[in-house]
Amino acid sequence: MTLSRALGYFWREAARNLARSWRASLVAVLTIGTSLAVAGAFLLLTGNLARAAAGWRSELTATVFLRDDATPEQQERVLELARAPAWARAAEMVSADTAAERFGATFSSLADVVAATTDNPFLASVEVTLDPDALEGGALAGWAARLESEPGVEFVDSDQQWLERLVEVVAFARLVGLVVGLGLVVAATFTIAFVIRLTAYLHLEEIAVMRLVGATEFYIRGPFYVEGLLQGLLGGLLALSALFSLHALALSRAADSAWLSLALGSFLPWREQVLLLLLGGFAGLFGAVASLRRESLRPAGSD
Repeated sequence: MTLSRALGYFWREAARNLARSWRASLVAVLTIGTSLAVAGAFLLLTGNLARAAAGWRSELTATVFLRDDATPEQQERVLELARAPAWARAAEMVSADTAAERFGATFSSLADVVAATTDNPFLASVEVTLDPDALEGGALAGWAARLESEPGVEFVDSDQQWLERLVEVVAFARLVGLVVGLGLVVAATFTIAFVIRLTAYLHLEEIAVMRLVGATEFYIRGPFYVEGLLQGLLGGLLALSALFSLHALALSRAADSAWLSLALGSFLPWREQVLLLLLGGFAGLFGAVASLRRESLRPAGSD
């Protein structure tokens, strides 16, 4: 028998086995699907946050807030010092009134509160656009300390520190998600292995007849291997379908939350979708191979 005919036989028999023992197969598919969905959820959330952090990093800024009593000469000196480093792309003076207008445009619900105050609560500042690729070591910290020593400066605020913390948190969350997801996939693999072995026991007499007519071990075990592969692939498809549906539902309800919209952003890239699908297939195939590796598939009492 040619390889193509053997593979066709494997797929037909695997499909029949799935239909015959659909309850046990459903448990295996749901288990692997749940495991992959957990791993995929972590990948989706951390991937969106990582892309957002990369976008923010490309627009890295620092703000030098000026004291209320800063003189025009002091303001001009701060502006000159702010734009001095090579990694300072641009520096712009922002008045207190302009800062209040920006706040009102960004947070419209709080604009009336600001307008009701007699004194402008905002400080004039110098906004500096930075080149993150040109920053080295503690250059930004030294630059900020130098500016804060100036008499007209209140304090210096930079995006770099919290962006670095965000990147670290995202990397840790992704690692935790992968560990948890892989742990669940391993547990699901054992479930698939149990289902495949149970199916094999139900066909012991049929397998004995195949041996009598000269069937090889590969030909006998092939349908069970393909059955495990199918269960894993179906689990992967189930996980992707569930993730896509939940992502669309959550995104539609997160319109009023900037952080939720950011974390949900876009769905998994196609490479990660393929990875989850292949991981499910590999887990199912490995479970099938492991479950029959030491099993002779011979009826009790046979030679």
